Amino acid sequence: MPNRRHLIGGLAALLPAMTWLTATAPAAAAEDDALAQATQFIRDSGNRLAALAHDSPSPEEKNRRLQSFLDEVVDVDGVARFCLGRFWRTATPGQQQDYLHLFRQVLLNSVSARVNDYPQGQMQVTISPPVRNGSTIEVPTIVARAGGNGGTPARVTWMLGTDTGRLRIIDIVAEGMSLRLTQRSDYISFLARNDNNLDTLLRALRQQLGAG
Repeated sequence: MPNRRHLIGGLAALLPAMTWLTATAPAAAAEDDALAQATQFIRDSGNRLAALAHDSPSPEEKNRRLQSFLDEVVDVDGVARFCLGRFWRTATPGQQQDYLHLFRQVLLNSVSARVNDYPQGQMQVTISPPVRNGSTIEVPTIVARAGGNGGTPARVTWMLGTDTGRLRIIDIVAEGMSLRLTQRSDYISFLARNDNNLDTLLRALRQQLGAG
């Protein structure tokens, strides 16, 4: 079974608990519309997920809203392809379609399972000025317990891509660890232990979803 650590598991663990602040940005960054939009995107995404986490619709409606949220703020298909690495290129069209479908369901289940775990306002996030790194915009944040109580603040960087024509999250780097690289390592290690058989990974994802 692939390790259940996941990009969106990290997203779900962080966002609902956060109160979002913005650090003062240099004038040059403030004048760059794309960078300003990236900051606003991260703040708005956190507020939206927090609202979803603490709303009380039926489970079916909550999942529908969460899926819509994920489709809007995360490049799900791009992350899925990245996590599969070289095996995406060698997969058949049928395997690719099956994998993308399963990946999306695993992400949704991960968010649904964890989105209520953290009381609203428990954490405080300071958003630092974003920076460009090629085609990616990095939005650094510092995450600390509200009121300054408990533990050393953590550095979390939100990686935003624009390959889909608009800003979307493509990775979260927490204390130097890329969550999508961690997930890809999990998948590749699993495949290496199973004769690089992609169908075995697909079966494991189905089992993880409780579908056989």
